[in-house]
Amino acid sequence: MRILIVEDEYHLAEVLQKGLKEDGYAVDAVNNGQEAIDLAVVIQYDLIILDLMLPIKSGIEVLRELREEGNKVPVLILTAKDSVEDKVAGLDLGADDYLTKPFAFDELRARIRALFRRKLGESNNVLKVDDLVLDTITHKVSRGGTDIDLTVKEYSVLEYLIRNRGQVLSRTQIEEHVWDYRYGSNSNIVDVYIRYLRKKIDKGFDKKLIETVRGRGYRLRVVE
Repeated sequence: MRILIVEDEYHLAEVLQKGLKEDGYAVDAVNNGQEAIDLAVVIQYDLIILDLMLPIKSGIEVLRELREEGNKVPVLILTAKDSVEDKVAGLDLGADDYLTKPFAFDELRARIRALFRRKLGESNNVLKVDDLVLDTITHKVSRGGTDIDLTVKEYSVLEYLIRNRGQVLSRTQIEEHVWDYRYGSNSNIVDVYIRYLRKKIDKGFDKKLIETVRGRGYRLRVVE
């Protein structure tokens, strides 16, 4: 899942980016509102964490412009502005959540998980496909009751597949949602990680869950 942080306090932006990357998210960070708009136009983010007091364009201007352009990306406002009026203004403009500074990182993590559940119509933090189980809080993965040890990036690819189970996902879609823009394009990186996952998820099982759709990409099968 790919997140954009829009925060002009450089140290906080770095802390947020580091912490969320450690949680397995692909994270981009910018320091002004115009850069946020520019990136949101070309990249399909799963979530934007948005400060309100930004140079060039304020967070409110960014939010208004996104919604006027029909961009429905979930937006979590993270700001020191804690008045009721500010909260009402942000939420009425289309923000999905509002968290004030100072904040606990664990609370931010929980709010991010809640926004992803809401976006995808899920009711809890455990995702299942057949006998494959993924816990988005502990990052534990198992199949058939057996724990599977995944790297951070393997987990991120699998989470994106399972959240979009049954859908054909192109290599570009997977790459854009799992790797940040500083990574740089690598034509076979998705294929490499799909191969890693197949060895851990499908090897030894009669039902193969990760399916190649020739000429289109990959799909996590929903087994009837």
